[in-house]
Amino acid sequence: MIGFDEAFALAGAAGKLLGTEEILLRAAHRRVLAEPVVAQVQSPRAAVSTMDGYAVRDADVAALPAALRIAGDSFAGRPFAGAVPPASCVRVFTGAAVPAGTERVIVQEVVEREGEVARFAEPPFGARHIRPAGSDFALGDELLAAGTVLTPRALVAAAAADIECVRVARRPLLRVLSTGDELVEPGQARRSTNRIPESVSVAVAALAEEWGGQLETAVRLPDERRTMERAAAEALNAADLVVVTGGASVGEKDYAKAMFAFAGLELIFSKVAMKPGKPVWLGRALGKLVIGLPGNPTSALVTARLFLAGLLCGLTGRDPAEAAAWRAMPLGEGLEPTGERETFSRGYVEARAVRLFAHQDSSAQKVLAKAGLLVRRPISTAPVPAGASVDVLDF
Repeated sequence: MIGFDEAFALAGAAGKLLGTEEILLRAAHRRVLAEPVVAQVQSPRAAVSTMDGYAVRDADVAALPAALRIAGDSFAGRPFAGAVPPASCVRVFTGAAVPAGTERVIVQEVVEREGEVARFAEPPFGARHIRPAGSDFALGDELLAAGTVLTPRALVAAAAADIECVRVARRPLLRVLSTGDELVEPGQARRSTNRIPESVSVAVAALAEEWGGQLETAVRLPDERRTMERAAAEALNAADLVVVTGGASVGEKDYAKAMFAFAGLELIFSKVAMKPGKPVWLGRALGKLVIGLPGNPTSALVTARLFLAGLLCGLTGRDPAEAAAWRAMPLGEGLEPTGERETFSRGYVEARAVRLFAHQDSSAQKVLAKAGLLVRRPISTAPVPAGASVDVLDF
């Protein structure tokens, strides 16, 4: 059994980029860039007005009041053509190109227009209301680095760079194998007193998708070794990463590791000194990664967040450390001492402080819906008073 930090490092190191593909930017939400996004144009393309008003030369409004002939209009996408004659101005709208030679835009609210003449009575002090060409970014600037997740905000930058297609990391295909004779599909448990809904695989698949994976399929398995071995062989053939839930203890029907023995399973780690989630394991079989999560829902989700997320970061070209963005927060209540395993409790924020749910059982499911944080506490720590800092991770 190894410590959490060592296990996390091993999981992160095991995940290597699987490949890349080029896709349309419009289909790239939540994908991970495999190559930087470099601007193909500058922004703004030309000096543009930030207000509706009149573009003028400073010299033409130096002596007030001034009356300037309106030489024409400049609209966004339809700029004023040619040079602005002396003692003239151009009606300009927000986002429109400012005519060459003009030096500021005077907002329309302080200008009186009479036909084709604009009259200026107030000194044009303050902002020039012009956004210079290339002031946002220049041609050739790197706007997004490789490894960036294409969020809606990142997509704005990529589109502004005049990028139609992006090269992204291939999403790892996951097959989830849920083991246990007692499990049935949600909606079916009410038909028998001996069955319970299989609640873990849908959550693990959703978490995997949040971190860049793609569910290939999920399969429910009875605790029968030959059936499980056939399912393992099919999973290794179809998926990049196999996730097994349950069957990792030492009972007579715990075959989670044994089902991969035929494929020469090599364990990267087996059991971690943590609570909950001690039975979590990671290995390779036929060149594919296999991660085993505990069967209890809370244990499964905690270990998936702590190990599967980092593993998927590596498989999509991201730094696994992105999945371990621990931060310090004050406690809203005192905590009891910990034992011989590192503890990851489920918590929430109240009045800018962290509180733990009273129900911390590894099989708890109702509380997971409200648990927004994992609270990390090292092995064998003394009681912690309210107000002290603890490390937390978004859950």
